Amino acid sequence: MDLSHFRLEKANRDQAQAIADLVNLTYRGETGWTRETHIIQGDRTNRQEVATAMSKPDARFFVINQPENLASCIYVAKENDFAYIGFFSVHPSLQGKGLGKYVLEQTESFAFSTLRVHKFVMFVISQRPELIAFYQRSGYSRTGKIETYPLHLGIGVPKVSGLTIEYLEKII
Repeated sequence: MDLSHFRLEKANRDQAQAIADLVNLTYRGETGWTRETHIIQGDRTNRQEVATAMSKPDARFFVINQPENLASCIYVAKENDFAYIGFFSVHPSLQGKGLGKYVLEQTESFAFSTLRVHKFVMFVISQRPELIAFYQRSGYSRTGKIETYPLHLGIGVPKVSGLTIEYLEKII
């Protein structure tokens, strides 16, 4: 896939709903390898959560715009001496073609040069080995920090018992 026509751009506030829709489609939709509908039900996020994240200092949402929809989105926020990566989504019709790797690399480059961080942190559902493997191929390591699935965050309701989240990190 030729990635040269995909441009990562800073999202604007009026894209909050489109970002929430993409994240929900990516993780709770019916297609794509990143979906988690077999283990979690309900929306992954909403417009208000995205808008709140957008308003934080030292935080950015990046998107790749296409005429008909968003191709991808990712969030990066500086927290102390690291950057938190979240809401990372690639439209299911574009998954498996290198776009996710490209978006992650571009975001890390921005955070390194602009936010001046050398460490990246994210969390993923521990029961998603294929997602963890993707991040490991991108240089992330398992930290050993595992927590119970965060029901209080309102990011869906587990369909299976014992779900946990696991923290990954990358140092450059």
